[in-house]
Amino acid sequence: MSVPIALQLYSVREDCATDLLGVIRQVADMGYDGVEFAGYHGHSADAIKAVLDETGLKAAGTHTPWTHFDDENFGDTVALHQTLHCKFAIIPWIPEEMRNTSAACLATSGRLSKIAEKLRSHGLRTGFHAHGGDMEILDNGQSAWDIFAANTPEDFILQYDTANGMSGGADPVKPISDWPGRNASLHLKEWKGDHGAVIGEGDVPWQRVFDAAEKGGGVEWYVVEHETESSMTPLQSVDACLKNLKGLLGRT
Repeated sequence: MSVPIALQLYSVREDCATDLLGVIRQVADMGYDGVEFAGYHGHSADAIKAVLDETGLKAAGTHTPWTHFDDENFGDTVALHQTLHCKFAIIPWIPEEMRNTSAACLATSGRLSKIAEKLRSHGLRTGFHAHGGDMEILDNGQSAWDIFAANTPEDFILQYDTANGMSGGADPVKPISDWPGRNASLHLKEWKGDHGAVIGEGDVPWQRVFDAAEKGGGVEWYVVEHETESSMTPLQSVDACLKNLKGLLGRT
């Protein structure tokens, strides 16, 4: 079965802030299979789920801040994901002081593992979304990415981001192939010296990315993310990304 394609709604964040439910409908019309959330803009989980059901889109995941897994917020976080029928709650950002030394990364790995254990009993999975700094070599000769990977459970998602990885000097494919089966959700973002290019119009070796991800197994979602595009609106850009991506994947 082909890996389904979702859109990270951060790509169209300003449009979502104005009309999240309308944007979800537009994303469905483009031909995406799902969406990954980056905030809910005042809408209830029930209201969002109704539009997902209406359009046939799936909740591919969420970017959920670290603090939402605290004891005081944990129940609400679980309830939201269960309402959306969304099993991936990805941490989008880990503070620098929690990942800028090998000791800090080891301590953070322990905290991440505890979150994964708590969520597992509710049928949910967590993970972290890679940024460029996570690929840089630390004091022990390893990157934060590799330390987190080696010290978290197998069901902890390593959500690699193709452009973020390259921006940190990483090989565009090695962070995927080094940890096969851990990229249940993989961010596809173009890199051409910055984050502005449409997928297929930059330097990411896309076929190698697909081969590494699918050879390793376990990939459940490709998630398109696009940050800036001067010549098109954000909605036009993510539409172009999907069209190009389908062409690269041989889907018409």
